[in-house]
Amino acid sequence: MRTTFVMARLTFNEAARRKILLCAFLMGLLFLAIYASGYLYFNREATREHIPPIALREMRSFMVMAGLYVVNFLTVMMTVLVSVDTLAGEIASGTIHAIASKPIRRWEILAGKWLGFVGMLSMYLLLMAGGVLLSVYLISGYSPPNPARAVVLIWLNGMLMLSVSLLGGAVFSTLANGVLVFGLFGIAFVGGWIEHVGSFLQRQAAVNVGVVCSLLFPSEALWRRAAFEMQSPLVQALGFSPFAAPSAPNVVMIGYAIVYTVVALWLAMRAFSRRDL
Repeated sequence: MRTTFVMARLTFNEAARRKILLCAFLMGLLFLAIYASGYLYFNREATREHIPPIALREMRSFMVMAGLYVVNFLTVMMTVLVSVDTLAGEIASGTIHAIASKPIRRWEILAGKWLGFVGMLSMYLLLMAGGVLLSVYLISGYSPPNPARAVVLIWLNGMLMLSVSLLGGAVFSTLANGVLVFGLFGIAFVGGWIEHVGSFLQRQAAVNVGVVCSLLFPSEALWRRAAFEMQSPLVQALGFSPFAAPSAPNVVMIGYAIVYTVVALWLAMRAFSRRDL
């Protein structure tokens, strides 16, 4: 296990050396500055117009959901971009031999890389999601229901993408891995919106398409559950918003996503251990 933690530290340090952490931090601060400025202007104008409290609360809720929707998307993109080349690129360039040729089990190498990326992505998500929630609270005093649950689900979405990206990197080239991961994410995204609209229109066939897509790749299901946790009582009563549908993925689907993540990581370790370098 010591080797795993050493690999985790090296992965984290490599990201810092390549300025990935610096760029992520600076771009994250820029996003938060723009978001907070826009929200401040919105809140000031909404207060000046004497909008009814219930409507104002729903508008604030929408702004929070929109901000965290972007955070979820950026976390997914960040996860894929930093991990898609970590195995495939090192195998193609031959640099993996400097580590794998030593008396180190390959699963420890991959587990260490996974832990290193987990630490980096967790810091990124805390900066982004925490910045959105804190700026909204400081400006207007509004806090959505169950924000901690929502952030954990977004974090789990990132871990799902990371495990699948490492699995693809252990089997395919960098380009093929990128096509695979982004393709799965695109299928889940479209399927989620088909289910979203089908649920509102009460079209079971459309809902079934979304469920199948979620089983194929449960990324969008995790976000929709996160949005469901944060939606206001009024939205729950109305049953529809751009970010919430009448039905949301249940705990069984969340459990399925966790199992999916663990199995993908296990398969990545197995494939990397057996791959001819």
